[in-house]
Amino acid sequence: MQNMLEILRRRIHEVNAAPDLQHALDVIVTRLKQDMSVDASSVYLVTPGGGELVLMATDGLNKSAVGKVRLKEGEGLVGLVRERAEPVNLEDGLKHPRYRSFSHTGETVMHGFLGVPIIQHRQVLGVLVVRQRAYRRFGENEVTFLVTLAAQLAGPISHAKATGGVAQMLQEVGGASFMLKGLPGAPGVAVGQATVVYPPARLELIPDRRSTDVAREEETFRAAVRAVQDDIRNFSRHMTGVLPEEDLALFNVYVMMLDSDSLVERTLEHIRAGNWAPGALRATIAEHVRVFEEMEDAYLSERATDIRDLGRRILVRLQATETVTPVLRNRTILVGDEVSAVHLAEIPTEALAAVVSARGSASSHVAILANALGIPAVMGLEDLPTSYLEGQELIVNGYRGHVYVRPNASVRAEFKRLEAEEAELTSGLAELVPLKAETPDGVHMPLYVNTGLLADISPSLRSGADGIGLYRTEIPFMVRNGFPTEEEQVRIYQQVLESFAPAPVIIRTLDVGGDKALPYFPVEEDNPFLGWRGIRLMLDHPEIFLTQLRAILRANAGLNNLQLMLPMISHVRQVDDALKLIGRARDELLEDGFDIVKPPLGVMIEVPSAVYQMDALAERVDFFSVGTNDLTQYLLAVDRNNARVAELYQTLHPAVLHALKQIVDSAHAHGIPVSVCGEMAGDPAAAILLLGLGVDSLSMTVGSLSRVKWVLRSISSEVAKGLTNTALALEDADAIRSLLVSVLEDAGLGGLVRAGK
Repeated sequence: MQNMLEILRRRIHEVNAAPDLQHALDVIVTRLKQDMSVDASSVYLVTPGGGELVLMATDGLNKSAVGKVRLKEGEGLVGLVRERAEPVNLEDGLKHPRYRSFSHTGETVMHGFLGVPIIQHRQVLGVLVVRQRAYRRFGENEVTFLVTLAAQLAGPISHAKATGGVAQMLQEVGGASFMLKGLPGAPGVAVGQATVVYPPARLELIPDRRSTDVAREEETFRAAVRAVQDDIRNFSRHMTGVLPEEDLALFNVYVMMLDSDSLVERTLEHIRAGNWAPGALRATIAEHVRVFEEMEDAYLSERATDIRDLGRRILVRLQATETVTPVLRNRTILVGDEVSAVHLAEIPTEALAAVVSARGSASSHVAILANALGIPAVMGLEDLPTSYLEGQELIVNGYRGHVYVRPNASVRAEFKRLEAEEAELTSGLAELVPLKAETPDGVHMPLYVNTGLLADISPSLRSGADGIGLYRTEIPFMVRNGFPTEEEQVRIYQQVLESFAPAPVIIRTLDVGGDKALPYFPVEEDNPFLGWRGIRLMLDHPEIFLTQLRAILRANAGLNNLQLMLPMISHVRQVDDALKLIGRARDELLEDGFDIVKPPLGVMIEVPSAVYQMDALAERVDFFSVGTNDLTQYLLAVDRNNARVAELYQTLHPAVLHALKQIVDSAHAHGIPVSVCGEMAGDPAAAILLLGLGVDSLSMTVGSLSRVKWVLRSISSEVAKGLTNTALALEDADAIRSLLVSVLEDAGLGGLVRAGK
C-alpha cells in the first residue's frame, strides 16, 4: 500500500465530516475496499446493551443484510475478534472452528479474513473486517493499516453516533438511548430540551436551527456576503503599493469565491430547506473544506484555510445584524462548547434545568454557579456534537457525568422517576437546616460552605452552614477585565465577612493558573497544573499579592472572623516567604492608621510533598485544609479535566485515603485541626470515611450540605471508625465505594446515592 499515512489522513477526515453515523460507516467500508483491494469490507458495531454485534455497513456483501446479521458474544470470527480484542488474520477463515456463514449476506466463498477491533477507553465498539475470495494471509503492513485505521476511527465513530438521525437507526437495530460520558460538574438529575449557546465567530459550533422566515434568512445572508465582499475590496485597495501583485491576487480570489454559485447558492439551498442562515453557512463551508482537503495537490488542499476564513468573516457579519439570544424552553438544558456565567445569566433560573459543557470541570466557574443554583451539570464532554443538539431531548446525570441524547421511553421514565425522587429528597432535607451536624453518639462535625460568589451568600446563610470554609478569591478576579484595585477587593471581602460574622470565614489567597486562567494575565504552559499557579505565582508577583493581602486584612477590621489560607504549598520556604509578606502588609496598614489584627493562618494540603512536611508546616500555621481535588490528581497522576482518564480519577483510591490518614494523624499530633474542602467533603458516602479518619470539619458546596448533614446525623463516629479501618484494608476504590453505598442503603439513606449508580 502506497502513502499509508496520507490515505489514513483522508479517511479520518471523511469520517469526521460525515453528517451521521450511517454515512460515516458507509464511507469506511467503501474506501477500505478500494484502499486494500479486497472483495468485501464490513463494519459490525456492538449494540448499546453490549449483547450483540450487528452488521451496520458493508461493501461486497448483500446490503439488505445490514441490521439483520447479528452475532452473539463470541459467535463467529467477528465475535472472536471482539472476544480477543486483537486482530485475527486467517489465510482460510472457512477452516476455522469459529467460522459461521450467513446465507442472506449473499457472499460467495471467501477464504481470506482479517478483522480488527475498534476500541475506545478499553471498550470494544465494533469490528472492522476485510474479506478476500482467494486464499490470502494479509501482510504486516496491511494489518498495521487496518489496526491504525480502527484506532483512529474509534473517536469519530463515537462522535458520529450522537449526530443526525442516529437515535432512530440505533433503535432499529435494537439500541437504547445513546449516552455521552463527561465529568460530574454539579450533582442532580434533569430531563429537558437542549438550547445551544456559542461564542462569536466560531463557525464550527453554530447549531442547526429551524427558520420560520426563509426570505428574511436569505436576505440576511446575501447582505452579509455583500458586506464581506466590500471589506475585501477595501483591504485590496489599502494594500495596493504595499504588497506585490501576486499577493494582492489573493484578495481577488476571495471575491471570486464569494461570487461563485457553489458557495452562495449552496448556502441558499440549505436555507430554503429550513435551516437558519448561520447553520446553513456552517454546513456549506464544511462541505467546501472537505472537497479542498481531499485534493492531491498540496497548494489546492491548503485553500481549505481560505474557505474557513471566508466563512468566519461572513458569520461575523451575520452575528452583527442581530442579537441572538438563547431559545427559552420550559425545561432548558444549556449546552455549549464552553458555557459561561453570562450564558447562564441569560436563562431565567426557573426555566433552567441543567448545564452541559464540552470544556471545563467541577471547579469551573459555571459548574460552581450550577452548584449554587442547585441544578445538575456535566462538564468535559469530548466531541460534544453541539451543531446537532439544538432542541433535542436530553437527560443529564450530574452524579456520573452522563448525558443521554434522545432517550427512549424506558430510559426517560426511569430518570423522570429519579428526578421526582431528587426533588422530594431536597424538599425533605430542609428540616435539617437548623440542626447541628452531630452524630448519634454526640460528635459534632462543623459543616462549612465553599463559595466565591456574592450570589452564594444568601443561599449559604439559609443552608445552616457554620461559616465559610473556602472563599475562592480568584472568581472576582476572573470576571473582570483587569486586576481589581485594593478598594474594590476590600468591598468584596468585607461583604462576605460581614454576612457571616461572627462565624469564621476562611479566605484563600489568589489561586489562579491550571484551569483557572485570568484573561488579562495569560499564562501559556505545556503543563499548567504542574506550572506557575497558586502561591508560586503570587510570590513571584508580590505587588499583586501585597495588594490582595492589604485588602483582606482591611476588610477584617472590626469583625475579626477572618482566617487566611495559602494554596498550592509544596515547600516550607513558600510559607516563610508568605509570612514575611503578610507581616509587611500588616505593618504598612498599621503605619497607615488601620487597626489590624493578625488572623489565624492555614495552608492547603493538596501537593503530595506537603504531606511529608506536616511536622515543619505545623510549626508555622494554625490549621490545615485538604484540597482533595488536586491532592487526588497529583497522587494518581491523573488530569481531572481530561475525559480520557476520568475513570482513573478516584477520590476513594486507597492511596488517597492513606494520605488523608497520614495528614490527620500528623496534624493532630501537633494539636492542629484539619478540614477537608474538596469535592470529597460534599460526597455523602465519603463523609463517613472523613468522620472515621478524625477530620475536624468539612467544607462543600451549599447544595451538598444537607445531604452530608443527614449522613452524619445517622451514623455514629464509632461505626464510621470501623468502616474506615475496613476501607483502609481494601485495595480497590470501587470496593470501597460499594462498601459505603451498602452502609447508606442499610441506614435508609439510599436516596443520596441512587442516582449516582
